[in-house]
Amino acid sequence: MPSKKITVQIMSPGILEDDILVLGDMLIKQWKIPTHLPLLLTFGSFRHRVKVIPLSRSDGVRMSSSLASKMGIPPRSSLRLIYRPHSSTLQLGPLLGILLSQDFPGNPERPFGQMTLFCKELVNACSRQGVFVYFFTPKHIGTSTGQVSGWVYGNGWKQTHLPAADVFYNRLNSRKLENKPSVQHFMKEVKSRYGSHFFNEKYLDKTEVFDALGRDTSVQRYLPESHLFRNYAMLKAMCAKYPVVFLKPIKGSLGKGIIRISRLEGGAFQTLTAQVGGTRRQVYPNLNKVFTSLSGKMKATRYQIQQGLHLIEVDHRPVDFRALVQKNISGKWNTTSIVARIAGSQHFVSNLARGGTLSTVKDAIARSSLPQGVKGKVAAKLKKAALDIAQSVDAQIPAHFGEFGIDLAVETSGRVWLLEVNSKPSKNDNTPMGEGKIRPSVKQVIEYTRYLSGF
Repeated sequence: MPSKKITVQIMSPGILEDDILVLGDMLIKQWKIPTHLPLLLTFGSFRHRVKVIPLSRSDGVRMSSSLASKMGIPPRSSLRLIYRPHSSTLQLGPLLGILLSQDFPGNPERPFGQMTLFCKELVNACSRQGVFVYFFTPKHIGTSTGQVSGWVYGNGWKQTHLPAADVFYNRLNSRKLENKPSVQHFMKEVKSRYGSHFFNEKYLDKTEVFDALGRDTSVQRYLPESHLFRNYAMLKAMCAKYPVVFLKPIKGSLGKGIIRISRLEGGAFQTLTAQVGGTRRQVYPNLNKVFTSLSGKMKATRYQIQQGLHLIEVDHRPVDFRALVQKNISGKWNTTSIVARIAGSQHFVSNLARGGTLSTVKDAIARSSLPQGVKGKVAAKLKKAALDIAQSVDAQIPAHFGEFGIDLAVETSGRVWLLEVNSKPSKNDNTPMGEGKIRPSVKQVIEYTRYLSGF
């Protein structure tokens, strides 16, 4: 039975009892909702017994102000309603909880800092589809998993108490926060106790991804040779095999700390290290000296050593591609967007945080050093690679993912390679398109929420 989007009308105190719900008689007849039996009303983890009373020429739902208050539903909310006859349940929702890293209660105009625009865009997208959304941080998690203190939007941002959501979207941007015992306990409890879904459950590290994908023959063609960096013998073997190798922090992001090692004429080696202000270049007489310089870093950071690729360029700057792959309203992976990222003039990595610039795939390919006969096939190859890789990571790694940022490279031959997979693609790279506009990537999150919650 499909859900129906309806308006929730909250009655003044004293007009309705808490255990009465008023519904339009047309909907009652259409869904065969019994009016002589008590039904279970649910909203996220909230449960309450109600009796339904029909009202002619009404297509919304009416409830008492104290019932709405217990549920955390503000006036004039648009929600979806579904009747599940097998369990005699009327379900309002879906309820979506967004777990963020931090909030700024002292700034009610921008309570989530630079994430506030993205959150407001989510609110707009949810109201169009009849989904109720709230936002919370690890510090809002209390001792009771059935209730969360969170932020809602309605004539401004305000904090209130809400039930545990049907679906949680993990937007934590730090592994330290994600691994806090209170967060891990909360995730486990809401899944087992209320059947909540939690997607983008965890960060991925580079070794985990490449090891998992290496087990799947259908995606091996996209994988550059890649190992957890352990010792000098491994560095020597990789540098003998490839003119350029990369060392990437396995828990790194935004291009931080990537080291490019290349052979020079006469047996010397050069390292380029991605830093905030630009690239640090150092030359060593031999590979032994390179390893000695790295061994201090290896005590604090674990690296993945990876085959260097000969990337296509635009204006002598390397280009890579970021694909956003998300699950849709049918629970299937699809490619929402692919953009080209051109490295900044002082950098060899293309991240926007390192001075890179965005371009359309079409424009970057047209301006690239690719042979003319190859250019027409690249866009389709990128899309196929992104989908293949997303499906494989999802199948190989035991966690619930709803979206991936997949970084791909194209070699001068036109071959597509995987650089890395990110389970927390940044929401600050692409600013919202203006008041009231909703990006396809945000719409997709809401549609996947509806799929998971059965609305």
